[in-house]
Amino acid sequence: MIVDKQRQFLDSLQEKIDIINKCLDKSAIESQLEKLKKVQEEPSFWDDLNNAQKVNRNFKHLTKKLDTVNEIANKKQYILELLDLLEVSDDQDLLKELEQELKSIEKLVENTFLTTLLSEKYDDNDAILTIHSGAGGTESQDWANMLYRMYVRFAERNGFACKVMDIQEGDIVGIKSVTILVSGDNAYGYLKCEKGVHRLVRISPFDSNARRHTSFASVDVMPEIEDDGDIVIDEKDLKIDTYRSSGAGGQNVNKTESAIRLTHLPTGIVVNCQIERSQMQNKATAFQMLRAKLAALKEEQEEAQRKEIQGALKKIEWGSQIRSYVFCPYTMVKDHRTDFETPNIDAVMDGDIIDFINSYLTLKNTKS
Repeated sequence: MIVDKQRQFLDSLQEKIDIINKCLDKSAIESQLEKLKKVQEEPSFWDDLNNAQKVNRNFKHLTKKLDTVNEIANKKQYILELLDLLEVSDDQDLLKELEQELKSIEKLVENTFLTTLLSEKYDDNDAILTIHSGAGGTESQDWANMLYRMYVRFAERNGFACKVMDIQEGDIVGIKSVTILVSGDNAYGYLKCEKGVHRLVRISPFDSNARRHTSFASVDVMPEIEDDGDIVIDEKDLKIDTYRSSGAGGQNVNKTESAIRLTHLPTGIVVNCQIERSQMQNKATAFQMLRAKLAALKEEQEEAQRKEIQGALKKIEWGSQIRSYVFCPYTMVKDHRTDFETPNIDAVMDGDIIDFINSYLTLKNTKS
């Protein structure tokens, strides 16, 4: 009877083990390590120090993943052997060892599970997150500002750094749009699921009749991409405009045309940057933002060609909200993709959104 219970417990971990094995494809990791070993063995390997360090970091990262896969497999096999022995023996020492091993594998699986869900191409990268207020003037601009605070608080809770790259203040309160760089391990992997339309329902503080209002804001999330030659930007394809920065800042802000707007003519993508102190710095940051947008566009086009775009990645437009935040007549935050919900809206607005992220990543990897 005890052995049956322990087998059931091990079986309960199997779904997460299967997802881990799917995300951390052992044969693919071994193949990548073999290629990196050959690169490391080349006589000219250390001629390019930056590239050598990059290769070594990648090798170490992949080795850690492989070790984790092997450790889980070995622990599971050992537990199965202990279970087989206890089928024909009531050795109490074996039983204690089994219980310790089950606790050990449970902790290992749980700690590995979320990390392994972040295994797509750019998941390790920093994230460029942009919030746009929807139609509705003051209401939606205030809502955009509330979302901005929520993501800043989320970053603080999880040890990420935030940097404002561009901001357009609202006409009266709030913001029309803001772009922030969120830096830290797997920042894009965590925040990519926030891409979409966010809907607010509340009694408006700006309505003298205290009527209930519905507001929308869209969130776009892109990975920060290093200039590795994969995304080529030809300045001939750009329209570059300069203008005066509108925010508070140094002595040059509002006096010189230090702000930059880049328009990528082939795609129509537009990026703005006004937060840096000089036009040169703003231009460099704007190029960084444009590179990220072009990389995201390329990735979406490739996914569309493979017919693998998930419902959660549909076009951002009003009526396709991914999440609703209801303050009245009851309190609830609900994700419409996963059906995960919580009544604790104050905690969510204070940055506690990790459960929404976990549920999205789990569903996405289970269905893919």
